[in-house]
Amino acid sequence: MTDTGASSPDSDSTLTDGRVDDITTASDMVSAVRKNIQTVIVGNTQVIDHILIAILARGHVLLEDVPGVGKTMLARAVARSFEGEFKRIQFTPDLLPADVTGVNVYNQKAEDFEFRHGPVFGNVVLGDEINRAPPKTQGALLEAMEEQQVTVDGTTRTLPNPFTVIATQNAIEDEHVYGLPLAELDRFMKKLRLGYPDESEEIEMLGRTVGIHPIESLEPVATLSDLRAARTIAAEISVVEPVRSYATQIARFTRENAQIGLSPRGTLQLLRAAQGRAVVEGRDYVIPDDVKTEALVVIPHRIQSGSEQTSDELVRSALSTIDPE
Repeated sequence: MTDTGASSPDSDSTLTDGRVDDITTASDMVSAVRKNIQTVIVGNTQVIDHILIAILARGHVLLEDVPGVGKTMLARAVARSFEGEFKRIQFTPDLLPADVTGVNVYNQKAEDFEFRHGPVFGNVVLGDEINRAPPKTQGALLEAMEEQQVTVDGTTRTLPNPFTVIATQNAIEDEHVYGLPLAELDRFMKKLRLGYPDESEEIEMLGRTVGIHPIESLEPVATLSDLRAARTIAAEISVVEPVRSYATQIARFTRENAQIGLSPRGTLQLLRAAQGRAVVEGRDYVIPDDVKTEALVVIPHRIQSGSEQTSDELVRSALSTIDPE
């Protein structure tokens, strides 16, 4: 990633009023969406922020946890907070790749084949229980998530812009599930866990949902144009050389101490996530703390420690060992 030329702590230039306004607008949009989601989801503020930052940074999110903690509800609340097409794919063992991407069907009246779009053609796509589908079907998302397009019968079709996948998976069942290969995990910018609510949060949640669930009346608070503009702002956030070097050193630490270390794509995703966090915090430059915070959810699922340390512990070791310049 190269320096975008925007001002930074090491720059002699100052922010223009227009630039300040752009970043403030993007940050305000995230705040509005967060507040909207929190009318449905109690607690998990950090997880919500991580998801919104991933969307801002053009990334995809994997939610993994035990059943019943609100993974799907959170994904639905995020999707409904943005204007645009929300599509849901319920992954099952008998789901076929064509059920995800779409299929060519012969139209007898027109005497020609016509393409019927699959549910992947949406702005926010919920892949519910993604690990219940076999690898061949899971693989139907690889091209979509990496290149924002799908190829069916030799014809490539572009997906909507913006396009984000929020997938969920059950973390405890061993039967009738298929583990996600590392190549697919690497497509997800972040892997997040919700955990159980504390006592007060669970009481509040019950009070909100025993009647009509608030998800049913949730309305969008951000347009697709808002999101596209915010993504452009995030992509232009300055990442100066010392910060790029810091991210690279973290990546090299994992490669030297893990069986499979962080890929260059993972390093890029780390810096993009850090750019998104900078926008949310109202800055036009990335600081090392942005990288540190995002590393904890961007890196572990992409590496295999191959030692007594877990992937999470290895990442924490890297962050405690490497000092940013």
